[in-house]
Amino acid sequence: MINESIQKQNISNRSIKKLLQQKLLIVAVALLLTGLGAALTGVLFKTGIHIMEKWRLGLLVNFPAWLVLPILGGLGGYVSGNLIQHFAPSAAGSGVTHIMAFLRHRAVPMGLRVGIVKLVAGIIAIGTGFPLGPEGPAVQMGGSVAWKMAKWLNAPISFRRVIIAAGGGAGIAAIFSAPIGGFIYAIEELLNSARPLVLLLVVITTFSADTWADVIQGKGLYHAPEYKQVIDFLPSDIGYLILLGIIIGFLAELYCKYVISMQLKSNTWFKDKLIFRMSISGIVLGIVYSCLPEAFHHVGKLQDLIAVGNANSSMALITFIVLFFTTGLAAASGAPGGLFFPMLTLGGCIGSACGSWIEVFTGHIPSTYIFAGMGAFVSACSRTPITAMFLAFALTKNLLILKPLLIACITSFLVARIFNANSIYERQIDMESSKRTYLQKVEIINDQNYSP
Repeated sequence: MINESIQKQNISNRSIKKLLQQKLLIVAVALLLTGLGAALTGVLFKTGIHIMEKWRLGLLVNFPAWLVLPILGGLGGYVSGNLIQHFAPSAAGSGVTHIMAFLRHRAVPMGLRVGIVKLVAGIIAIGTGFPLGPEGPAVQMGGSVAWKMAKWLNAPISFRRVIIAAGGGAGIAAIFSAPIGGFIYAIEELLNSARPLVLLLVVITTFSADTWADVIQGKGLYHAPEYKQVIDFLPSDIGYLILLGIIIGFLAELYCKYVISMQLKSNTWFKDKLIFRMSISGIVLGIVYSCLPEAFHHVGKLQDLIAVGNANSSMALITFIVLFFTTGLAAASGAPGGLFFPMLTLGGCIGSACGSWIEVFTGHIPSTYIFAGMGAFVSACSRTPITAMFLAFALTKNLLILKPLLIACITSFLVARIFNANSIYERQIDMESSKRTYLQKVEIINDQNYSP
């Protein structure tokens, strides 16, 4: 079995090397264009959401929340659902699972059409109140651009897998301004490979995406915030960080189970009625958020509130509870949005609350807890501790946070694996495969019943 795997890797390496020898310049251009495409779609996605959210907040100034939020949520779900159902059904959901499924040789539609529908439908859904993040769609959009480049090159299958994974990582790099995070994500989660040639191709794509994103954002488009915070890491903090990792590992696995159970229930209740499902979910989400304080009317600002340490333990816990349940509902609706952004905020909430409690009991304030919590929650849900570490690091760009992040991320990862070895995305892929198998069986039974 090991010899067979090595043999496949050798064949793959030879085919990629042959392509590079024959079309080196074209491959280089394709990688740079993939990075550009991922950066452009990622920045446009963030900018579009930002514009929609400003418009929604403007309406809330003149009209009551109980009227605006449910109507906008339902309307956003209806329009977004229509776009997906009629133009690209594969644009539903987070997008990460689609790229992962494609790389695992599943039959998943790819192409620019899917990426464009994902872009527009995602902006509408998230901008009108679905509490999801832009990173999942960015992964799918980056992968779609890469697929187009691979098709243009008429590249062998081995290279297509590499460039599509690199395109997904480029999407992460562009969204979070985290080229290292995007690079490691493509290797750690999408490809599961550390071959030198593969590393080179991926690193060119992800770092070019981050560079292109900086250039595009320099033209006045929306730029994600960066949090400057003083980091003090003491030896005594190691014990606190391990404790935090244990708590978050348990809560993150609970979150994974909740999201999956919500998606299973939604599939059972609504079947393939995506438009109706998203419309109802948008209305329910709007009603829930209209009953909450004004701070919750802009979900994106909740992360800012947590990250800068302006939320007390009560506010942090309320935010955690609200996002825990509403993001599961939003994911179950099939809305085009990612879970990384909510995961970061959820982890930051637990880190903030636990930090406050430690201060009460010991008088010590662990300044690393918020960002360590962010990384730990992503690590436990996605089972990618190194990627999670660098995504959380990208929010502050302070090198002193890396060691605390590593401790918390590894701990939460190990704790979560005790309950289940698979990430939330791997479980979603299995769930979707089961759903497709069930629908195929139903279709066969119907054909037999109605055959003359």
